[in-house]
Amino acid sequence: MSTQAGTGAITATAPLRGTPGLGARILRRIRGIARRSPTLAVGAAILLAFAAMALFHPWLMPRDPIAANPTLTLQPPSVEFWFGTDQNGMDVFSRVIYGAIYGFGIAIPAVMVGLSVGVPVGLYTGYRGGMIDEVVMRVFDSFRVFPSIILALAVVSAAGPSLLNVVMVIGLLDSPIFARVVRAEVLALRNGTYVEAAVAAGNPTRRILFVHLLPNAIQGAMAQTAVRAAWAVRISATLAFLGIGIQPPTPEWGAMIRQGAEFMVSGEWWVAVFPGIALILMTLGLNMLGDGLQDLLDPRRKAATR
Repeated sequence: MSTQAGTGAITATAPLRGTPGLGARILRRIRGIARRSPTLAVGAAILLAFAAMALFHPWLMPRDPIAANPTLTLQPPSVEFWFGTDQNGMDVFSRVIYGAIYGFGIAIPAVMVGLSVGVPVGLYTGYRGGMIDEVVMRVFDSFRVFPSIILALAVVSAAGPSLLNVVMVIGLLDSPIFARVVRAEVLALRNGTYVEAAVAAGNPTRRILFVHLLPNAIQGAMAQTAVRAAWAVRISATLAFLGIGIQPPTPEWGAMIRQGAEFMVSGEWWVAVFPGIALILMTLGLNMLGDGLQDLLDPRRKAATR
């Protein structure tokens, strides 16, 4: 700011040359992250493409994804139908695009359920230790004895094949992993000087857990979120493929693969192949994002990438 002599008027001075703007700083930051972890950059790019599909699906889909046309069944890929049509005459391209909504709609809530259950349990058991820690961890270990897909099949079959049930089951099955990761961090931090100072100052347990320990113990769990989201996508697609998860004609990739599998022998490969490719790419993107996050958040891997 500068003041003109004799008038009192105030005029704004121009910003110094060479000072980068906000956009330039953001781009520089993104380039730095991409250089340190190319895996994260590629995974993020794949997921951004699927996110664009989910957000802008009304403008990207040429047809209604659940509109059947008996006169156009099993049409091969063409200029009119880019990915062909299925046995009901539904446009496979539109259904693949709409399926991205279910991919994110299952992966993100399932991870949130796993975090909301596993993180508080890992914080409390790691801080308290003793018999409570042993009993709770043994209960969580019992969830990991059986293959997750078997437990998911049993629970979803009993509760019913709804989207909510699939999300809750996957999230609860994932919660022991987050609990274990957070507990390990808390065990290493609970005897730290700042924790002892917080206890000596009379802070209640909940404040010690969520204000002093959580910010330092959450990085490992956050690095696992993308990998567990990929697992959630795979499990939900597997359940739908087996006829237990989301049911047709809902345009979910696993259900579409199940419907198209029977036509592979007769040569109508496009019904199952295109949703299968979408499922593989989304899972690949999530796994690469998870590996990249571990490169940035894990202290040992972070040091190795510098």
